[in-house]
Amino acid sequence: MRKIVFFTFILLAIAARIIAQDYPIQPVPFTAVKVTDNFWAPRIMRNYKVTIPIALDQCYKTGRVDNFLIAGHLKKGKFKTEYPFDDTDIYKIIEGASYSLQTFPDATLEKQIDTLIYYISKAQEPDGYLYTNRTIAKDSGSLHEWAGAKRWEKDPDLSHELYNCGHLYEAAVAHYQATGKTTLLNIAIKNADLVYNDFVVKGLKYYPGHQIIEMGLVKMYRATGNKNYLELARYFLDIRKNGTEYNQAQLPVTEQTKAVGHAVRATYMYSGMADVAALTGDKSYVTAIDAIWHDVVDHKLYLTGGIGAEAGHEGFGPDYALPNMSAYNETCASIGNIYWNYRLFLLHGDSKYYDVLEQILYNGMISGVSVKGDRFFYPNPLESMGQHTRSEWFGCACCPSNVCRFIPSVPGYVYATGSNRIYVNLFVQSTAKIPFNKSTVSIEQQTEYPWKGDVNFTIDPSTASLFELALRLPAWLNDAPVPGGLYSFTNAEAKKFNVLVNGKPVEYKKENGYAVISRQWKKGDKITFSLPMDVRYVKAKDQIKSDNGRVALQRGPLVYCFEWPDNKDASVRHMLLNDNSITSTVYDPSLLDGVELIKTTAITPVINADEKVVEKKEVVTAIPYYAWANRGAGDMSVWVADKETAVIPLPPPTLASKSKVTASYPTKALRAVNDQLESSSSHDGSVPYYHWWPKKDTVQWVQYDFEKPASVSKVQLYWFDDGPWGGCRIPASWKVLYKDGSGNWQEVKAKDAYGIEKDKYNVVNFDAVNTSALRLEVQISKDHSAGIYEWRVE
Repeated sequence: MRKIVFFTFILLAIAARIIAQDYPIQPVPFTAVKVTDNFWAPRIMRNYKVTIPIALDQCYKTGRVDNFLIAGHLKKGKFKTEYPFDDTDIYKIIEGASYSLQTFPDATLEKQIDTLIYYISKAQEPDGYLYTNRTIAKDSGSLHEWAGAKRWEKDPDLSHELYNCGHLYEAAVAHYQATGKTTLLNIAIKNADLVYNDFVVKGLKYYPGHQIIEMGLVKMYRATGNKNYLELARYFLDIRKNGTEYNQAQLPVTEQTKAVGHAVRATYMYSGMADVAALTGDKSYVTAIDAIWHDVVDHKLYLTGGIGAEAGHEGFGPDYALPNMSAYNETCASIGNIYWNYRLFLLHGDSKYYDVLEQILYNGMISGVSVKGDRFFYPNPLESMGQHTRSEWFGCACCPSNVCRFIPSVPGYVYATGSNRIYVNLFVQSTAKIPFNKSTVSIEQQTEYPWKGDVNFTIDPSTASLFELALRLPAWLNDAPVPGGLYSFTNAEAKKFNVLVNGKPVEYKKENGYAVISRQWKKGDKITFSLPMDVRYVKAKDQIKSDNGRVALQRGPLVYCFEWPDNKDASVRHMLLNDNSITSTVYDPSLLDGVELIKTTAITPVINADEKVVEKKEVVTAIPYYAWANRGAGDMSVWVADKETAVIPLPPPTLASKSKVTASYPTKALRAVNDQLESSSSHDGSVPYYHWWPKKDTVQWVQYDFEKPASVSKVQLYWFDDGPWGGCRIPASWKVLYKDGSGNWQEVKAKDAYGIEKDKYNVVNFDAVNTSALRLEVQISKDHSAGIYEWRVE
């Protein structure tokens, strides 16, 4: 192994000399930082012991591995999975496993990877092409509908051939760096050379429909020194034009100033632009991504760091349109946003990018995986009524496999180095050996962050030397949790921090959000850095209508939420907070893998049987947002009313709300039809809805079974319609049935037309019937599915 690692080091050193320019600030690799805390270290271990094995097992169970076996003529059959990009799950897991091997050497895991690489090698066509669906289709005729008759021609649309290539390249470089083996790297080189020849040499103009190949090619360039790969990455960026906003091809990339379209594709592209700009010196790329970054933090960023508010296209919505219940905030988008902000920091050296990165990291990213590492979220909303649950796997499994490869890399975000400066960007208990100025500086962090704000450093340079140490001053110390002006603390007073060196106050300069200490450092120097961890109330900008009259809680880098198991005597969705109330915190090591709880008081207005509002005062408990939905499905909310005008009194039960709800297509969202929540339109993301997607051109039903027979003569129905991007529209038709005394279903005698209008209740009066159950029978249109916000019965 020593010879392999040495050989790898020599090749990387040669490649580094070939690269003429790069980021002005350089990463400190995750392999140089050993995390020893009680927050990240267990997560990194669970990723290795739980998440990666689960992902590998699912890839075998779901046919992802079979696709390579069939393409490589090691097995007979047709393409096994739903999507033509399912190859990438194998690549991402290999990448994550390769990272883990550098922290946890494991001969069994390494052998598993070697086996997968063998299967990949057999599936690769002689000229380097690698796309199992097309290769299998040569024998079985099962070409996916997203793939064109010719290679690459549908990549701007949905074929994902170049997306597959990008993840292959990233996996290949990770495996090579981890093991010194060139087995996967050789496959990637053969493929990348084919792509270069087809596009740059032959002049194909099909831009990548799902970006990531740009980042992958840059990694290939760094690993091999082959300038063709950097040229190809730039080529793919520069041919983007005359396309759609969905995949950021509406304008040349250097002319784009707004974040639009699919959020994962966007952040991958912006990251690739940063990489190419750093290596080529093209400032026009930097100008564009700087403008887009401001658009995101000024208009489109959730408090949790999530991006991509709209589910229909998994992407950005209009400015300030940040609904909580329907917030999409894909886990992959959070990872992509971390990649992008990290690269902007390497370009500019400003802590504001790390303020965003840290907010994502501790909130919107790790919420995507359960505390046990065995369940996942695809969307990460900020409010729920129990319709959101974590899943073991998905048909489109990009998020679990992305988690596999991201979690092991977290230690690489702690430090960075600049010209005679070491940046401390994250506060994580760890030991690090940082290559710096042709020597090594060892740094040990002792801290219980994010639960406590005291961080103690021990600095051990290999020889006494003069350099700068830059300690990041988190945005949450000041008047806002993140840059951009979307959010601010109700108490804007900046919190004081302390910096001591060897127990004494030290002079430092504030620069770009850092406390920069310049001194002759010697072995054993100690820094004490104390950050106050106050509970702070957050207000959103008035333009964010969904948060008007509401507050959220943040402590240090952690956003908090209220969840049903902790607040059984207070309704999470109907409580009224007061930022003048006394708050307290307590650490519970037995809850949710150990969390700091926030306790305060709240009022729940309740409408009693006399239709009078009665206020109930209760002690309420908040947990870190990332930990929600680990104890089952139920109510959760990040934003809670602090104005009486915003609080919704808990309504009295109705015939509909007390009914048992069943459906032809049962889902967790079914409870939305009788939750008594009012929508403002047929595409209101602030309240839950039930839908039949992906069902089309079928008859579906929803049924109420009453607690006891009742006389009914009227229904009101509010339709869900998420056009133009989403897959649901108002239905073709519908009718109301009742259960007669013999248990048979009969259509009511309607006095009104069955309305199918948007943005209003469609009211149907009918001759009164005495029944124990009502049923809505809905004819869904040919081209779209349908859904319901609320179904009232009188």
